[in-house]
Amino acid sequence: MTEQLLATKTAAVVYNPIKVDIDALRSAVGAEQRAAGWGETLWFETSVDDVGQEVTRQALEAGADLVIAAGGDGTVRAVAEALRGSDATLALLPSGTGNLLARNLKLTLDDMAHSLNVAFTGDDRAIDLGVVDIEREDRSRDRHVFVVMAGMGIDAKMIKNTDDDLKAKAGWAAYVDAIVKSLRDPNELHLRFQLDGGPRKRATVHTLIVGNCGSLPANILLMPDAVVDDGRFDLLLMRPGSALGWVRVWFKVAWTNGVVRRTKAGKALAGERRNDGDLHYETGTRFVARLSRPEEIELDGDAFGEATAFNTWIEPGALTVRVPRSADGGTDSVSAADTSAPAVAEDAESRVN
Repeated sequence: MTEQLLATKTAAVVYNPIKVDIDALRSAVGAEQRAAGWGETLWFETSVDDVGQEVTRQALEAGADLVIAAGGDGTVRAVAEALRGSDATLALLPSGTGNLLARNLKLTLDDMAHSLNVAFTGDDRAIDLGVVDIEREDRSRDRHVFVVMAGMGIDAKMIKNTDDDLKAKAGWAAYVDAIVKSLRDPNELHLRFQLDGGPRKRATVHTLIVGNCGSLPANILLMPDAVVDDGRFDLLLMRPGSALGWVRVWFKVAWTNGVVRRTKAGKALAGERRNDGDLHYETGTRFVARLSRPEEIELDGDAFGEATAFNTWIEPGALTVRVPRSADGGTDSVSAADTSAPAVAEDAESRVN
C-alpha cells in the first residue's frame, strides 16, 4: 500500500539550461526517482521570456507534488513565486553564483547527488515568503515574491552594474567591480515610509533592505537576527556619513556579524545589536515606502527595474521547502500562520504621505 502511494507522487524539474548539465541531471534524477519509488519526473526548461513562473504553473497543472528548482537565485525566486498558494513543495538544486536560499537553509552546495536525495527523501519545512507590490513611474503595479531579500540603493545599483559575462566567469567576485561603481554614485534614497501601520516617517539612506534571510556569500551576515520562519522580516537602513562610516559598516557586517556573532560565545561577547548612525535595524510584517524619484529595486539578487513606491509584507509559512531528514526521523516543519495576502496591497500613496 505504501509503495502504491509513493508511486503516485510526481516530481518536476524546472531547470535553467545555462546553469546545469542536463544529461547528468536527468541521469541523477532518474536514479533517485526510482530509488524513492516515485512516478516519472516531468521536465521544464526556463528561457529568457519565462525564467520559471509559467513552466512551474505548467508543472503544477500536470500534477507535480514536488518542483525541483535547478538554477540560480532567479530560478528559485521564479519557481517560489509560482508555488505561492499551492500545496506543492520546493526542492533546491543549487546551480548558481549566490545560492542564497540554500545557504540560509544550510543546505549542501555543489553536490548534485546529495541535493537530489534530499529532494526525494527529505523532510518538508515551511518558511516565510516575502511579497512586494512595486509601483512604477507610470503608476502601474506588479506583484512579485522574494525568498531572501528586496533592496534599493547601493545593492540594487551594484546588481545593475554587474557585468553578466564577468559574473559567469568569475562568480561572486564579479560584484567587486560593481560595488566600486555603485559607491561612486552620490545619489541617496529619499523616502517616506510606514512600518506595520505606525507613524509615517522620512529618511535619507544609501541602502534599504527588507530581508527574510540574512546570509550572503563570502561569509557576509548582513542581518544577523533574520530568521527564515519567524513570520517577520528584518529591515536594514544604511547611511554611512563618511569614508570612516563605510569602514565601520564593513567592520560590523564582515567581522562582527560575519565572524563574531556566528557562535554563542561570540554573540555574548558582541552583546546586543545596537543601532547607530551608520546602520539601523527594525523588524516587522509590512513596510510601505514612497521614493522622491524612481529608484532601482532588486529581488533576491536580480534587478527589477525602477520603482517609485513599494508595499511589502511577509506571508508566514507560505512556502514549503524540502530539507535533509532530521536525525530522529521527525520533521522540522514550522506551522504556518494565516497566509492569506491582501487582495491588492493598499495604495502606497494613501499609506505614505
